[in-house]
Amino acid sequence: MSAHSRSASAVLAWSRDLVQPGLRDAVDRLPPAIRRIAGYHLGWWDEHGSPATAPTGKAIRPALTLLCAESAGAAAEVALPAAVAVELAHNFSLLHDDLLDGDHKRRHRPTAWTVFGINGAILTGDALLALASDVLADSAHPSSARVLTTTVIDLVDGEHTDLAFEQYDDVSVQECEAMVERKTASLLAASCALGGIFAGGDPVTVTRLSEFGRLLGMAYQHVDDLLGIWGDPAVTGKPVHTDLASRKKSLPVVAALASGTPAGHELADWYRLDRSLGDDCLTHLARLVEEAGGRAWCESETKRLMDEALLMLSATAPAPRPAAELSALADLLVCRAS
Repeated sequence: MSAHSRSASAVLAWSRDLVQPGLRDAVDRLPPAIRRIAGYHLGWWDEHGSPATAPTGKAIRPALTLLCAESAGAAAEVALPAAVAVELAHNFSLLHDDLLDGDHKRRHRPTAWTVFGINGAILTGDALLALASDVLADSAHPSSARVLTTTVIDLVDGEHTDLAFEQYDDVSVQECEAMVERKTASLLAASCALGGIFAGGDPVTVTRLSEFGRLLGMAYQHVDDLLGIWGDPAVTGKPVHTDLASRKKSLPVVAALASGTPAGHELADWYRLDRSLGDDCLTHLARLVEEAGGRAWCESETKRLMDEALLMLSATAPAPRPAAELSALADLLVCRAS
C-alpha cells in the first residue's frame, strides 16, 4: 500500500460522503410515494418517512468509479455523476433481486417489498433505473448512458438465467460463470469503465479498467456464493444456508454437482427433492458441497481472478495512490468470506 493511501474502509466512507448529496438530489426528484420507498430501501428513513439510522449500502461501485477516475489522472469529483448513476442502478437491481429471490431481510431489516408491497418495490426499482440514465444524460458525457443501458441489459439477462437454472437438473460450471459475468461482473466493469471515461481516459485505458472491474466482479460473486452457504448471519443479514434452502445453483454448488464424486451425486439427489429442508438437512448439504470440492474450487478461483484483476489494473499505469486504494478495496471484497 502506498504511504499516503487510505484503508478500504476509509475509501468507502469517502465515497459515500461524496456520492450522498447527488444521490439524495436524484431521489428527491421522484414522486413522493416512490421517494418514500426509495429512501427506506437506501436506509435514510423508516417506513413512515421518519429519519432512521439503518445500515446503508457500502458504496462499493461508486468507490470504484471515483478511484478509477483518479487512477486515470483526473479528480474524483469529475466522475460524480457516473458514481451516482451506478449506485442508483445497483439499488434498482437490489430492489428487484429481493423480490425475485423472496428475501425478507436486507441490511438486517425487512426488505422494501415486504413493507410496501410487490408493486411498490418493482416500480421504485424502475424509477431508480430511470434516474440513473437521467443523471448520465445530464452530465458532461451524455453518451455514457449507453454504457449503463447495455450493462443493465446484461444484468437482467444474467438474473433471468440465474432464476432459470433453478429449474435445470444440469448446469455446467462454464454456464454458471457466464451467468455471473452478466449478472454481477457487468456492473462492476461498467463502474470502472465510467470512471475512466469521465476522466478522459484513452480507449485502451478504459477497456483495461473495464476488464479489471469484470475480473473483480467475478471474484466478488465467488465470495458472495460462499457466503450464501457459510456466511455468518450477523454479517450477511441473511440466515445461514440461504442458497441451499432455495436450491440455488451457485458457483460452489455447481462445481460440486459437476465433480463426479459420491458427495456430488448425493447432493444432486437432494437438489431434486421438491420440499422444504430443515436445518439439519441444510447443514448436511453444506457438508456435501465441501466434500465434493465446491468450496475449495471457489476459493481457488477467487484468488486466480483477483491476481488477474490486479495485473490488469497495473497494465493501465495507474496513479500510485488510487492504485493502492483500488487494490485495498479489492482485497476487502474478497476477504469477506475469511
